[in-house]
Amino acid sequence: MSKRRDKRNRVLRSGESIRQNGKYQYKYSVDGKPHFVYSWKLEPTDPLPSGRKPCLSLREKEAEIQKSLSRNLNPAMGNITVLELIDKYVQTKNAVRKNTRVVYQTVRNLMEKEAFGNRKIKDIRVSDAKIFLISLQDSGKGYSTIMNVRGVLRPAFQLAVDDDIIYKNPFAFDVNGVIVNDSKTREAVSVKDMERYLDFLKRDSHYYIYYDAFYILFHTGLRLSEFCGLTVSDIDFESQTITIQRQLLYRGASGSYINPPKTKAGIRRIPITDEVAERFHSILDTRFIPKEIQPIDGIKDFLFYDVKGKPETYMHWLNRMRHSIKKYNDYFPENPLPHMSPHICRHTYCTNMAKSGMNPKTLQYLMGHSDILVTLNIYTHLGLDDAANELRRVDDLNKAKHDLKIIDLTDVS
Repeated sequence: MSKRRDKRNRVLRSGESIRQNGKYQYKYSVDGKPHFVYSWKLEPTDPLPSGRKPCLSLREKEAEIQKSLSRNLNPAMGNITVLELIDKYVQTKNAVRKNTRVVYQTVRNLMEKEAFGNRKIKDIRVSDAKIFLISLQDSGKGYSTIMNVRGVLRPAFQLAVDDDIIYKNPFAFDVNGVIVNDSKTREAVSVKDMERYLDFLKRDSHYYIYYDAFYILFHTGLRLSEFCGLTVSDIDFESQTITIQRQLLYRGASGSYINPPKTKAGIRRIPITDEVAERFHSILDTRFIPKEIQPIDGIKDFLFYDVKGKPETYMHWLNRMRHSIKKYNDYFPENPLPHMSPHICRHTYCTNMAKSGMNPKTLQYLMGHSDILVTLNIYTHLGLDDAANELRRVDDLNKAKHDLKIIDLTDVS
């Protein structure tokens, strides 16, 4: 039986053929279904026909297919795009929180605009993945945004590995050294600046109504979403504690929604000082209660509502802090307050408790941190003055113990 040959009289292998337009074709089967790949070149050394785009030769493509098949991979599925892979991955993540689903959609929207999103996953190499993340940073994307993108792409490509579509996850690399962590480290405001700000709120004819809330944020370490999620029944004045069991979040046009705290450790019951308890009393005595309240997931006794009967969320307090600080700085331009956001209140509380010598495990519980390392990172912000003060405190404590021993010996004699 004569063997098929191309125009250069080369013998074509099983599955190979040449079409009328001169393009080479290779046919193979996966699970009994036929698949095809094409090329304008049979061998890598063949010249490319005039006007044709550079491509792998047919036999290079055959080698890749056979390599995939030997590893029980499905080379045909490797033709799906990165964007299609993201969609497939998201379909497998049904039991996720609403804010996580928002992140998925944000990443997908970004990938729709990137050429990388339309590339076939089988063509993505580790170097391609690294260069893509670098390009995002070069285009002005923030570190946290890039980490969100990688946080979706890495498990999505791992899904393709697990499904035997590709052999290696191109995003399974250490991101350190690939992109620069240019995010600003949150630093607590000084006790002096905190007191200046709270004193201004207390005395100002307009912003005084927010003094109680910001005092509580600075003296409890609550996340703002946890504070917004507090209800009247979460405050126990008899035991002087508050129960944190939910976050109140906002998602644009979709409105507000309830989520549990970020981690299981975030569900906690914490003690409050007499002054914090007094601030809660003041809020309950003076808060605005609309005639019609819009419940969120059946809850309708939040501490703060707007004029439409909706519970107040993060943006309300962010804007109040921004505007009040601007007003302060307009009054005192020679000694302005630093830039602050509501989350700085939490960070400041944590830092102040660390400086006071609070046990890290106790502070971890109060903050609702799931990992002690998150809490211990606060201690790394302490400087030379803090170290010197701590040494003096320990030295004074040792001297006091020594003096007590001398007194005891004197009493015995």
